[in-house]
Amino acid sequence: MSIKIVHQIAEPEKEELLVGLRGYNARFVDFSKLGQLGVFCRDDSGVMTGGLIADTRGPWLCIDYLWVSDSERGSGLGSKLVSLAEQEGIQLGCRHGLVDTFSFQALPFYEKQGYELQMSLSDFPVEGSQRHYLIKKDLSNK
Repeated sequence: MSIKIVHQIAEPEKEELLVGLRGYNARFVDFSKLGQLGVFCRDDSGVMTGGLIADTRGPWLCIDYLWVSDSERGSGLGSKLVSLAEQEGIQLGCRHGLVDTFSFQALPFYEKQGYELQMSLSDFPVEGSQRHYLIKKDLSNK
């Protein structure tokens, strides 16, 4: 047996590990219930002014990324993107929502969207900041 520590993970090694992990997880998870969802907004020139990328994992809509341009902040675009993603998630069978955000990002924004703080990690990703995990128990409940 040999064990190696690396600081740059090669794609073939990553894929080999993921094949093994997915094989194990397939005993417990129906991978046909997993998917991706994107909601994007562009101005009249075709420039993206905001977007949201999420995964659907069984009954969960997991928001991975949400961005709104500085020019659109405060316009309601972020709320619209989240609402549209939740509506589409419901159509795909999602009942709950999950998101994480950093203390320097959007905790109050997600709370206004009906997400409830579940836990926070201190000093993540840097000293003095936190990573917050929030859920929405019922996506159909606006």
